[in-house]
Amino acid sequence: MKFENKNVLLFDLDGTLVDSAPDLALAVNQTLTELGMATFDQDIIHGWVGNGAQVLINRALSSSVEVSKTLDSALSEKALAIFLAAYEANVCVETVTYPNVGDTLKALKEKGFRLAIITNKPERFIAPILSGLGLNGLFELIIGGDTLAKRKPDPLQLNFACEQLAVTANECIMIGDSKNDILAAKAANMQSVGLTYGYNYGEAIDVYQPELVLTDFADLLTVL
Repeated sequence: MKFENKNVLLFDLDGTLVDSAPDLALAVNQTLTELGMATFDQDIIHGWVGNGAQVLINRALSSSVEVSKTLDSALSEKALAIFLAAYEANVCVETVTYPNVGDTLKALKEKGFRLAIITNKPERFIAPILSGLGLNGLFELIIGGDTLAKRKPDPLQLNFACEQLAVTANECIMIGDSKNDILAAKAANMQSVGLTYGYNYGEAIDVYQPELVLTDFADLLTVL
């Protein structure tokens, strides 16, 4: 498949452009240690990433991807504050770009595509990561998980991006590794590309029927 008449590429961040799981896991375990709770292996925490900081920490407090219905709200609020401080101090220590991401993004920009980031990660962490990994200056618009009232899989962020960039959904492609990206794109009547690596809770991304599934980020150059 080759996409036509697309001008804007909307990228998820965690699990799509960067592997931030090591630093997120460090901050989660620092939080749990401070609260006197058991810590977890990075691989387990990896499976909890993708729905924003509050959901991540609630999953850690619940010891499960399914958040406990009896989770104490005061504990959740306290844990989130600890986590955010811990993560801010180590936001780009072990975080890396996935293979071919940097060169591909630069090539896409040189080809004239407008690039934007739509992520569920809190906005304040995005710029330090982009700067630390040499990706700053590539993106025309950045929308974080707390930029608006709702986030993926709700289409609000995608619709807002279209408004800010003065384009239609038909001119855009949402590119991500998670069902949240694909579901948000469908709700916004936007085509999407699913990536097979990243954080999708152990599910195959093609289950959610993006228009195209890729295993290598560089393959975007052959379909655009």
